[in-house]
Amino acid sequence: MKHRGRHRRRRRGRALRATLAGTALALTAAATLISASQATVGGNPGALKPLTSSADLGRLRLTEQQVPRRWLDRLAAGMGRPVGVAAVLDGTDRALRGAAQCTAGERRALPVEPPAARAYCWDPADAATSRWEPESVTTSGDADDDGRWGPHRVILSGWTRTGGPAADRGLARVAFVDDDDPRHPSYTWALLAVPVDGGRDFRGLRSRVSGMVWYQDKLLVTASGADGAALYVYDLHRIQRATVAGDAVGRVPGGWSAHGYRWVLPAVAAYRPAAGSCGREPAAGTPCPDGLSLDRGTAPDSLVASVSGAAGSGRHTRLWRYPFSRDPARSGLLAVDAAGTAPAVEAYESRADGVRGVLSYRAAPSARPEWYLGRAPGGADGHGTLWRQDVRGAQAATCGEAASHRCWGDGTGSLSYWQQTGEVWSLSGRTLFALPLAAVDRSLR
Repeated sequence: MKHRGRHRRRRRGRALRATLAGTALALTAAATLISASQATVGGNPGALKPLTSSADLGRLRLTEQQVPRRWLDRLAAGMGRPVGVAAVLDGTDRALRGAAQCTAGERRALPVEPPAARAYCWDPADAATSRWEPESVTTSGDADDDGRWGPHRVILSGWTRTGGPAADRGLARVAFVDDDDPRHPSYTWALLAVPVDGGRDFRGLRSRVSGMVWYQDKLLVTASGADGAALYVYDLHRIQRATVAGDAVGRVPGGWSAHGYRWVLPAVAAYRPAAGSCGREPAAGTPCPDGLSLDRGTAPDSLVASVSGAAGSGRHTRLWRYPFSRDPARSGLLAVDAAGTAPAVEAYESRADGVRGVLSYRAAPSARPEWYLGRAPGGADGHGTLWRQDVRGAQAATCGEAASHRCWGDGTGSLSYWQQTGEVWSLSGRTLFALPLAAVDRSLR
């Protein structure tokens, strides 16, 4: 039955791609409106440098710390029985706007070459706010090998609170997008939280969610130094309902509040550096990722992590990976040894800086991995560069009369590959978009 279901899904995927062809043409036309006078940019990062010494890999080890089960059960006893993704999707209350409804400024943020095949803009209230910043994306294409979560196509987008009262800055929320009908996707918000006081309360996670991966039933997010952690983990079968509306976070008179949102995700685990800490200024070599993605081309599947210096800093980017556990009792968690330590199994250094999104992909199991690195804008035109890099060298698309490498999006966020559709999903400015990975590769030839 599973195989027949997958065949039906593949047919639906082919039909979906066909119906979106018109959207791709429209977005291609929009891209031509962007100035073609971009200056040529140097800075080719060249070949990746493998990091193979035991010292290099040893510094990247993480220690797993699970939230005690009794804490989670106590929280559920107070808040009510947890729900799953389907319940959240049943309550979507906002609509994404299609490319035609996006503003000219929102469309200008999209990649020039290759152009986006699909693009969406958030509800006007979310698109207009300067207090929250969208930074990351993952999909049900990461979560399950058939590309769906149950019957649903789902997109998750992580946002960070960057403005407003100081007490609220650093909060993290996730948009749950119902993409079953790509003509009318809708979404709602959930707050990321951490249980405290033995599960009698929770606090908001304070972190830039610049990277996130949904794998099996777990959502892994970057911690950006929250409590010295490198990653936090959320169970998508353990989503709790808020019962009190308001800006407070946690237990309040009369119930539970999640900063005005109806849903809250309490963390179930964290990963911390085995040596050092992800504080404000972590020591060089400490595994404090600012980017995450999933690679299904390894055995077992692996979590790709990256950390990069700011654009123009000259600080090189490190890329590495952790294998996921094959133990059914540890679904969605990293493989660990008897001491609860997750080892890194592969690492590289890139001379690129300002990297916002990283993806690793193998065209075949025996092939070398190709690494795709999205760099921040390097000029006044606001467009960044997407490099494809491996141990032999690097390539990027060119566009405009001056053959600029600045063809990628404006401030593009993390990268997520949807294997069943062949699409890469990302964020550019406040615009959510997808394009075929095959189109990226064609643009580099």
